[in-house]
Amino acid sequence: MERIKEALERARQERQQAGGTRGAAMSREAIAPSQISYTQTRHAEISTEYLRSKRVITGHDSDSFTEAYRILRTQTLQRLGEDNRNVLAVTSPGLSEGKTLTAINLAISLAMEVSYTVLLVDADLRHPNVHTYFGLEPEFGLSDYLLSDKPLQELLVHPAGIQGLVILPGGKPLTNSAEMLNSPKMSRLVDELKMRYPSRIVLFDLPPLLTTADAIAFAPYVDSALLVLEEGKTSIQDAQHATELLKDTHLIGAVLNKSLSNSANDSQLDWKLPQWDIPWNLVVGKLRQWTGRLFHRKSG
Repeated sequence: MERIKEALERARQERQQAGGTRGAAMSREAIAPSQISYTQTRHAEISTEYLRSKRVITGHDSDSFTEAYRILRTQTLQRLGEDNRNVLAVTSPGLSEGKTLTAINLAISLAMEVSYTVLLVDADLRHPNVHTYFGLEPEFGLSDYLLSDKPLQELLVHPAGIQGLVILPGGKPLTNSAEMLNSPKMSRLVDELKMRYPSRIVLFDLPPLLTTADAIAFAPYVDSALLVLEEGKTSIQDAQHATELLKDTHLIGAVLNKSLSNSANDSQLDWKLPQWDIPWNLVVGKLRQWTGRLFHRKSG
């Protein structure tokens, strides 16, 4: 716990020191989505069958599974739009609770909006995993940018057939990932990604909150966060602890993953939510056998 507190304080201090970069980034000329061209971005062909096997929504026909992510997209855009935010982190209390797949499918759903492009960044630098859902084998990634000054344009990948989505893979795993994620160089990168294209949403897949200091150290750099909870696995204590660690971050809500119920209006939620001590209202519905719901904080 002390390590997390120290990492968070260090991140805040470095954020203040790097604050001057934001003004420079904001001075860049605004570029409309139709003008964005990833001429140097590598294109990767991915089979529909492979995406389906990994439960990525572009591998599925339109059904309740894909529709749930469209609803999640709508609610996410509303939350981000309230304060003109465009940098979102997706995390979870513990391991294997569905955060990476949620981040991927939400990113794809957001990219389907004609008004937006999406950059999905694999910031789980200890265990980078986003690329495996697309069958990619990138030689370099974010860790190479941070450690070796690898040019960003050489790292980006556009999955062919998914218009508007670009992926920044994690690269080789790092043992000092917390230090890299709250470094001044990472802070400058977030500012650059945030400000370069006003119509772009930057989505970070972060490590779990309770396993390392990485996510909480990186949290001050993002506009908002989305928490993924797994029904039947995420404990009451872990959910409470995770929300406490994000108390200084704009938490737009939580996705209830692998829910045992398929109804968006199930009265069982009356007791499911209090058991986690999260006073949020139900917003969106099911993800088929990976049922998910987005909860958000009550106003006032």
